Amino acid sequence: MYAVISREKIQLPAGTVVRMPGTWEDYCALRDSRGDGSIPRIKFRDGEILLMSPMPRHGREAHVLARVVEILLDSDDRNYEAFTPITMDIPEARGIEPDYCFYINNWQSAVGKDRIDWQTDPPPDLVIEIDVTTYTAAEDYAPYRVPEVWLFKKSGLKIYSLQGEAYQPQPSSRFFPETDLPALVAQIFQSAPEQGSGAALRSLRQQLTK
Repeated sequence: MYAVISREKIQLPAGTVVRMPGTWEDYCALRDSRGDGSIPRIKFRDGEILLMSPMPRHGREAHVLARVVEILLDSDDRNYEAFTPITMDIPEARGIEPDYCFYINNWQSAVGKDRIDWQTDPPPDLVIEIDVTTYTAAEDYAPYRVPEVWLFKKSGLKIYSLQGEAYQPQPSSRFFPETDLPALVAQIFQSAPEQGSGAALRSLRQQLTK
């Protein structure tokens, strides 16, 4: 497998994950070398840099989960702000790029902002991550105090809630307590190969607006 990594340019085949030691300055240089792009995804923690080049299914699954959140919020006439791509960083310590993040309870704190100070501003209420290469874990978001993290793996949707300093698996989301999200998401992806994800999502929206 071919990979070229330097401060000037990063080239990784889709599905590749690279781990290497590095400093905060190395992380910033690699991050900035992408210009306006967002590939590969770059993470920094504990003196280690992780790079991941997503496969097409990564973006597709992230899109579907984000649409599910939006449909559920819209059905309840709830305000929100959503971001992708976005870089969350704590200078000299951490850097991470979630697939999607939502401000729900704290939506007003994100309205109209071009930049967010991750040390002083409220964190996103919900982060969505597609984990097709064991690249991420809910614990990565503990330093940012994100209340809820969704990880989507081959085994399905896993919901994690921040309890004190650690994340604990939960059967339901604090934002949609009446919805069996793992079952709903599984149903959408099961029907997607035949209908397409767009049709499955339209069906969900129609069910909720009846």
